[in-house]
Amino acid sequence: MEASPRYLGDGSFLARRDPRVLILVPIAFVVAAAQVRDWRVMLVLVAIAFWYYAAARIPWRAVRGNWTFVLVFVSIMAGVNGIIAGAKSAGEIDTSATLFTIPLINVDVTGGSLSFAFNLFLRFLAIAATGFPLAFSIRPGDLAVAFARLGVPARFAYGIDLTFKFLPTTAASLRETIAAQRLRGYEPPPTRNPIRRIVQLRPLIIPVAMNSFIEAEDVVDALDLRGFGTQKRTWLRQLAFGPADIAVIVFFALLAIAASAASITGWMPPLWTP
Repeated sequence: MEASPRYLGDGSFLARRDPRVLILVPIAFVVAAAQVRDWRVMLVLVAIAFWYYAAARIPWRAVRGNWTFVLVFVSIMAGVNGIIAGAKSAGEIDTSATLFTIPLINVDVTGGSLSFAFNLFLRFLAIAATGFPLAFSIRPGDLAVAFARLGVPARFAYGIDLTFKFLPTTAASLRETIAAQRLRGYEPPPTRNPIRRIVQLRPLIIPVAMNSFIEAEDVVDALDLRGFGTQKRTWLRQLAFGPADIAVIVFFALLAIAASAASITGWMPPLWTP
């Protein structure tokens, strides 16, 4: 069984765009955001990122769990890299006084490290906002075509497409395995403890892993039987940039160029501490 990624936001502005736009925009935005060190400037990029995300009209209920995971992950990454590792470890100049010391690990927390951590949090959050339309607003059948039209070899383009389908396929296999084991009388006790819930998945690891290997082998056999990779592949789906597509790409490309130019010439504001 092969499951497709969830396609959300059908009919939105971004869903009507050429799928290459939704691939190129996050790349350009990462280039711009990676060079911003002042969180006041980063707030501007966050506003742009969520303006772009709003254009996808992705239903909140459908991605609430995804955003919860992103917020937790981003908070941990920003805390570890910003507060614990500190701004100086990233080459930033931090002359602010120590506010307090984290017990047990004996790490001094300064105003600079807090500003650096907040900037990292905003950066990761903005990058996630531009990445969500890529994951949910491209039709599943257009993903491989879009990468191929960007010059990616057909093998890699189709491999990327299969990678996007791996998680929903594995999730569907997991649900089927749970239903099959319930029919056979296995019902784990309900719990709200996330660690215990993970431990309860132990009986599912082997059947789900075996199903994944079998399905992967079936896909490989199907591709070999059709001669995939022996000759240059042609794609039935035709893509063409429209005026709105070009406008969006140019806007984010100029944003990346402006950030790169400011960083090279020294105009990019350094780390700012209130």
